[in-house]
Amino acid sequence: MDLADLKTRALVDPERGLVSREIFVDPTLYAAELERIFATQWLFVGHVSQVRRAGDFVVSRMGEESVLLVRDVDGELHVFLNSCRHRGMQVCRYDQGNASEFACPYHGWTYDTKGRLGAVPALREGYFSELELAEWGLVEARVAELKGSIWACWDAATPGLEDWLGDARIWIEEFFTVPDVGVGELELIAGVQKWTLPCNWKFGAENFSGDNYHNVSHASVDQLALSPSGKAGRHQYDAIPQKPVLQNIAYAATGHSGRGALYPPGFDFLSAYAAIPELHAYYRRAYAAREQQLGERARMVPHGGTIFPNMSFSNGRTSIALWHPAGPETCEVWRFYFVPEHAPAAVKDHLRRYVIRYQGPSGLTEEDDMENWNLAHRASRGTIARRHPYHMAMGLGHEMAAGSEPWIARGGTVMEGVSEQNQRGYYRRWAQLMGVL
Repeated sequence: MDLADLKTRALVDPERGLVSREIFVDPTLYAAELERIFATQWLFVGHVSQVRRAGDFVVSRMGEESVLLVRDVDGELHVFLNSCRHRGMQVCRYDQGNASEFACPYHGWTYDTKGRLGAVPALREGYFSELELAEWGLVEARVAELKGSIWACWDAATPGLEDWLGDARIWIEEFFTVPDVGVGELELIAGVQKWTLPCNWKFGAENFSGDNYHNVSHASVDQLALSPSGKAGRHQYDAIPQKPVLQNIAYAATGHSGRGALYPPGFDFLSAYAAIPELHAYYRRAYAAREQQLGERARMVPHGGTIFPNMSFSNGRTSIALWHPAGPETCEVWRFYFVPEHAPAAVKDHLRRYVIRYQGPSGLTEEDDMENWNLAHRASRGTIARRHPYHMAMGLGHEMAAGSEPWIARGGTVMEGVSEQNQRGYYRRWAQLMGVL
């Protein structure tokens, strides 16, 4: 497919809720995504708990680019392209660690934690001392931090992180607030799990944006007891009141989305861990603290969402997934798990066991999702299949500027129950950035 012909193809039609299968399989479109989306948007690259001390670093990703997230000797954060300016070799081949400098193993060009080129072998005899070291430091991205989350962007013309997030910022702030609203912050546990999927990167991102419709996929998992509470079902709850109403919030201008559950007024805390006193006490305290901080708004319990283009968050399991593009038909998934740094050891252990059973390559629920995406992708590659678009019109035309409570919209549009509003908003933004809408 020639990019000049993009506008002549109905790749995304948000007015009818149709999405072409071409956008998941076409290599020309994929190459354009790397240029028009991943090179221009803010991307989640890590968390402060990974780089607490001067010299701490982790290797992350931005699109297909390997990047180096590092805290320099003065405590400032940087994100560098993990590629030597001489002949391109990665200057860091370790996932994480602490270093005072990064030496390219190919020819020895050496950079400090600020990305400055400080040492070049044969500088006098090979370069006759004519190489301007200051001009050949590591390529650096813009970097911003919000509530401990670290983001980077290559494009100087893109608005700052908070303006770019817009009204969706509140979802990130809530996600990175510890459950009991106490002192301290979240910290990463169990490392970062990484694996590849034989499907396009957008499948996972749009699923987590607001697909409450696929619960039939998890029927077998719902019969198990994934939570240490010993109760059957996939979910753990701080509170188990009367049946809540699902809420979907879409931000069409940015492609971001959030989803959650609205509980009725006056619902009471019912512990799922009455048999485990330490957990019971912690979650009761967390419940009370959240009510005190948010008042009436505590009835809206976030479930998760997606920050466009490729960062999805799950509040109940305090987990983040990054859907890294690795070719039009391959996605590399990175999953982060967080716990409150000052929570009791029993709470941390409970959360660790729960999230790893739920999500990640060994998570029973995520295994269901992966099978769906793999086979949907495979079934969309054929000549005949590509002639027929996906149908994402559920709830089309019934979006609300505000939900049953005026504060639910949070600057976006709301739909209650199951809906594909959030997916339509996601693909509308994709089409805008790709120049096809």
